[in-house]
Amino acid sequence: MRYRTLGSTGVRVSSLCLGAMMFGRWGNADHDDAIGIIRTALDAGVNIIDTADVYSGGESEVIVGKAIAGRRDDVVLATKVSSPMGSGPNELGASRRWITRACEDSLRRLGTDHIDLYQVHRPDPDTDVDETLGALSDLVRAGKIRYAGSSTFSPSAIVEAQWTAERRSRERFVCEQPPYSLLVRGVEADVLPTCEAYRTGVLAWSPLAGGWLSGRWHRGAEELSSRRTRTMPFRTTAAHYDMDVPGNQAKLDAATELAGLAAESGLTLIQLALAFVTTHPAVTAAIIGPRTAEHLASQLASADVDLDDAVLDRIDRIVPPGTDVNPEDAGYAAAVLTDPTRRRRRRTTG
Repeated sequence: MRYRTLGSTGVRVSSLCLGAMMFGRWGNADHDDAIGIIRTALDAGVNIIDTADVYSGGESEVIVGKAIAGRRDDVVLATKVSSPMGSGPNELGASRRWITRACEDSLRRLGTDHIDLYQVHRPDPDTDVDETLGALSDLVRAGKIRYAGSSTFSPSAIVEAQWTAERRSRERFVCEQPPYSLLVRGVEADVLPTCEAYRTGVLAWSPLAGGWLSGRWHRGAEELSSRRTRTMPFRTTAAHYDMDVPGNQAKLDAATELAGLAAESGLTLIQLALAFVTTHPAVTAAIIGPRTAEHLASQLASADVDLDDAVLDRIDRIVPPGTDVNPEDAGYAAAVLTDPTRRRRRRTTG
């Protein structure tokens, strides 16, 4: 396993980060099996685990906590906050009120007294970033978290958070989690260069493009369907896998061509995909998300793969740098685009 420094923190983490989204009822509901997978990853040299409070309604954090019991000091533990955790109007977001409570809840589920990397899962357009950074700074000073990070923030939001931290003497985000894969390369245009400029670590999520780069999705496949649309319809839209969507036809063509390139290179498509993500100089680690021991083994096999310039040039011809094959896979759309009320002046009478 290879290790890299997480941004400017001095903390060394493995180039593959174990993502725990699939542990719990969203994926593998067998706690003992999931714990075994986590411990196998640790034995293989993976030393960073990423989960979130929202994954299976907190069940993922419980499983991770059980798995790392007795090995806590060997693990860089990351989790996230801001996604809805109940029906109440304040059980979500990045306010001081919610972050403070959610952190305590995560600590309890994880069975630990501190979280190494506490990340804001998505931007909260209704909360001033200074409010968020202030709450996170207090948690750092209290010893409950070591570092703060963001996930799927736009370049402007990343910069705003850095400037706010500097000007208000807040703890800064030391890490960003963007979507990045062979099929989703949009972040190469601005997000990754911005992270490099601020010496911000990068944990890339969905490096297998939600299963599109698993090797199952190609022209001529007998069945094109995803388990995620059945088990997590609230997390994964059907459009992500709907073959009537033009962008998905383009993804299928690209995945088929990339699989051919992998075979020519003596690699599996999974190895090619993960090695590609970790090749980018801004990327600290690729987040793998196995549901089974077999998934984990196939992904760990990429840890020592190096791609030469000829292969990388071929990839660039298949999927041009800085482009998302299907623009809907970008990961996050600004609230001003998804909520019409944010871009329409309210009519007044009188």
